[in-house]
Parts: sequence; C-alpha cells; structure tokens
Amino acid sequence: MVDLEASVRDLITHDRDYSESAHSLLGMRLELKRLIGDWKAAGGGDLLPDVRERVGPNSARKDVGLKRAVSRR
Repeated sequence: MVDLEASVRDLITHDRDYSESAHSLLGMRLELKRLIGDWKAAGGGDLLPDVRERVGPNSARKDVGLKRAVSRR
C-alpha cells in the first residue's frame, strides 16, 4: 500500500493520469477498514499502531537500542 501511495504521488507530480492507481489505493483502504472492523467485532480491543510511532523523532533510537539488545544475546 505504501508503494502504491508513492506511485500515485509520483504520477501526480509528473502530471500523469493517476485515476487507476488511485482507485486501487482506495480499494486497499476499504479492505483494510473492513478487516479492522472484523477484528474489532471479534473482540479486538488493543490499540493499533500509529504511523507517528514508526516515523517519529525517537523511532531511529528505538531501533538502535533493540539491535544492540539482540546482538548482546
């Protein structure tokens, strides 16, 4: 999905037709929304990961610490 989003942005930047790619992306987002709804209906109540947690200013430091901890074992 991330690759398709990048592709749509690239097509927009170069002033090309992005309607087919955008339609596919919307389909993926609808499917993801349906899957999350099914998960919640089945009792899922955990907080889902947020993109801000993955790309925030502290994300690189967390990964380095994890790699160090794994390499010590």
